[in-house]
Amino acid sequence: MNAIMSTLSSRASQRFGDRTALIIGEEQLSFKQIDELAATFAGGLRKLGVKRGQRVLLHLPNGWEWIVAYYAIARLGAVVVPANFLLSIEEVAYMLTDSEAVAVIAPDERCAALERFDQSRNAHLIGMLREGKQRETKSATDFRTLFDALPVEPVEVDPEELFTIGYTSGTTGQPKGAMLSHRCVFTSTALTATVHGRHPGERVVSALPFPHVYGNVVMNSCFLVGMTLITCERFDPSWALQSIQRHKATLFEGVPTMFYYMLVDPSFLQTDLSSLLHCTVGGQTMPTAKIEEIVAAMGCPLLELWGMTETAGPVISHSPYLPHRHGSVGQPFPGVEAKVVDYENPERLLNTNEPGELLVRGPMIMQGYYRNEQATRDNLLEGGWLRTGDIACIDKQGYIRIVDRLKDMIITAGYKIYPAELEQVLASHPAVAMVAVAPIHDEIKGELAKAFIVLKPGMNASESSILDFCRGQLAAYKVPRCVTFVESLPKTSTGKIMRRELRELRA
Repeated sequence: MNAIMSTLSSRASQRFGDRTALIIGEEQLSFKQIDELAATFAGGLRKLGVKRGQRVLLHLPNGWEWIVAYYAIARLGAVVVPANFLLSIEEVAYMLTDSEAVAVIAPDERCAALERFDQSRNAHLIGMLREGKQRETKSATDFRTLFDALPVEPVEVDPEELFTIGYTSGTTGQPKGAMLSHRCVFTSTALTATVHGRHPGERVVSALPFPHVYGNVVMNSCFLVGMTLITCERFDPSWALQSIQRHKATLFEGVPTMFYYMLVDPSFLQTDLSSLLHCTVGGQTMPTAKIEEIVAAMGCPLLELWGMTETAGPVISHSPYLPHRHGSVGQPFPGVEAKVVDYENPERLLNTNEPGELLVRGPMIMQGYYRNEQATRDNLLEGGWLRTGDIACIDKQGYIRIVDRLKDMIITAGYKIYPAELEQVLASHPAVAMVAVAPIHDEIKGELAKAFIVLKPGMNASESSILDFCRGQLAAYKVPRCVTFVESLPKTSTGKIMRRELRELRA
């Protein structure tokens, strides 16, 4: 099989046919049905003038429509620009302009908002009218009419051709568009499925957003291997637990906060999770105490993984076939190399177990940032090494532990404090459900660490008891200077905790 994405849905149709590919609510679609819909939708896109190599911005919620549109764009050899459905209209408009997209596929009301936001764009607007909504724009093409076209066969492309422009979260300025080839996306999908031992007939529950690289690999793995994907538009812990039990799911995939919410959901103890063979977690580091709590409660292994937009998905992971070390994200995929260097001097290689910036290279690494040569030069080094911005260390057996994000490091009177280290300790407190640590300004020491804690239902703790708990396990300069108890923590559109917004929280 060629390492290309344009033929993935058609090959899945040929191999798995009438098997169920997708379950969302009470609706079910087979691999054959999705491929047939993708073929006609691709014909509709071609009638609008979308050509091979042109960019199409895909801005829909999780659902069969997203999957069909994605494989239709791929079928034409066009370039997918995925935009998370929870992004603001300003963020979507920026991606539209920056990527030079010729078409936008979005709910009708979002098309109307884009019209008002930027009258100068000439991109085709394809509006999906959601049930119970009134049409808000007359200039958009009705999403449903694209299925009236004749089906088209998938084009054969060079594996190195551009397939996706994935925009980063933009935590330090405007988002950057990581250019990912067909080979990048296909290889990440294939190696994830291989390393995790995925096989036909498995049933996967996941509400990860399809536009995110993690959710995208989950979806593509189902079509590559022949698994059934059970999903919903937006994560809800009760839905996840009910879906695992109802469909006898073999796999649940999510980010740490999803697991935290499931553990404290009132229905958790009454839910039958015995069908699960394993779960995967990525997107953010998870404290070891929480991993152990989840493994014990859910009764199956939890495979930690690591990846980023610039790597098209996971490139480091645990495998069910290898020893599992909680607190690490596993080992690099076959064909992927990793090393740790001095972040101030990337040419200086660090020793075993010495923390520094993680660099990776391999067949899944991006081609660069779209129309941003300076950012490409800053992040893609000689020899194909990608600077990840993560502080990590590698042990003698090659297991990689993510210490923290470099940009989240706190400097207290010259001492370096990694928030994730404090979170590891705080998460082991029996009353803590979720925790995040962020800096606060101090006139004398520059920055101090502050902890934001969500307590488990029915549990109580005081600031003094939390700080006493930390003093027994952390050096004095690492102990948080204060604690704020909150009902929830700010999260990104993919469910990751946003440390940069913690400063805005109030007790």
